[in-house]
Amino acid sequence: MRVEALAVALRPRLASEASDLGVALVRTHARSVWRSFAPVYVAFLLLACATVEFRPWLPTLLIWWCKPWLDCCLLFILSRAVFGQPTRFADLWRPGAAIWRRQWLRTLLWQRLSPWRSFTQPVYQLEGQRGQPLRRRRRLLLDGQRGAASAMMLAFIHVELALYLGLLAAVYWFIPRGAQSDVFDWFISGGADQGYWSLAPTLIYAAVVLIVEPFYVASGLALYLNRRVELEAWDIEQEFRHDFDS
Repeated sequence: MRVEALAVALRPRLASEASDLGVALVRTHARSVWRSFAPVYVAFLLLACATVEFRPWLPTLLIWWCKPWLDCCLLFILSRAVFGQPTRFADLWRPGAAIWRRQWLRTLLWQRLSPWRSFTQPVYQLEGQRGQPLRRRRRLLLDGQRGAASAMMLAFIHVELALYLGLLAAVYWFIPRGAQSDVFDWFISGGADQGYWSLAPTLIYAAVVLIVEPFYVASGLALYLNRRVELEAWDIEQEFRHDFDS
């Protein structure tokens, strides 16, 4: 990684501060993030919604289960943002096929339930190692960081759940008083007899994922960069380069 090209000021931070850095990265590059990620996400959402004919709950399950695979796209965008590079959809599409094809098995199987997946994803996607060196590198970066990465994931689970329940409650509040119990029963039952209207809870969840997931991936990337600062003293290198350049 070209430390001299980094567009963020790196220094050893607490895990909570590093997560805040990831959130700030998304805010700064919000247009680039959602402009590039939204078309991919909407295309996947349409495919997921097509499975509602089989089971009303299947589209929501697919969205939840495939989030790590979609995160590969977000990590590519955010890794460019770290160097101050904006991303367009065309920039994503050229290397995207290789990124998604190379990682789909791991992201959808043994890494799917990992409590620190956003922290370790940069190791797999950005460092390009394989086999035993990759496993050693992963263990080194995770050493002493599992608790922080798991706590960060738990925090975002709560944020996602709060937003989802909040949007459901907002829909419920705007329903005429006499029809509230019927609509509540419809949400609980999954709307199995309502055809494509049963997609309403899925679309609410999909909107929450579209909002929250970039911040989650960015926080994991920031934790990863913070760990590398601790191991490789990037902050000192950045300071030396700044002093020599000035």
